[in-house]
Amino acid sequence: MNAEVGIVHPFRAAVEAGQIDAAIALLAEDVVFHSPVVFAPYHGHDQVAVILRAVVEVFEDFRYVREIGTPDGADHALVFRARVGDREIEGIDLLHLGTDGAIEEFTVLVRPLSAALALAEAMKAKLAAAQG
Repeated sequence: MNAEVGIVHPFRAAVEAGQIDAAIALLAEDVVFHSPVVFAPYHGHDQVAVILRAVVEVFEDFRYVREIGTPDGADHALVFRARVGDREIEGIDLLHLGTDGAIEEFTVLVRPLSAALALAEAMKAKLAAAQG
C-alpha cells in the first residue's frame, strides 16, 4: 500500500512539514544510518541527527513522490526527488522500524552517479562547517 491511498509514515509527514526535530525524534537511540556516499555506517541518534540537519540544507526542492509500505509494517520505502546545485537527484529512504516503532535502521540510496558525487561534496562541506 502507498501514500496515494492514505498511508503516510510519520517521518515523511515531519519532513514534508519542515519539522526536522520531529523527524529526528523518530530515530531510535542506537539507530544505524547507511549513507549513499560513505562506506561505513553512522551509529547513534546524535550522529544521525547532525547528518539529517545537514541534508535538509543541502537538498533543494526536496519532495517525496511515493511511499511503499503498510501501516503496521516494519519496513518503509520513501521515494524522493531533489536537487543538489544543478544536479537532479532521485533516491529512496529505506526505514526499518523496531517493535516500538522507532527507526532502527535508515538507508539512503541515490542516483545518478553525478548527483551522488555532488551530494557527497556538498555534505562534506556542510559537515566540516558544522564541526568547525
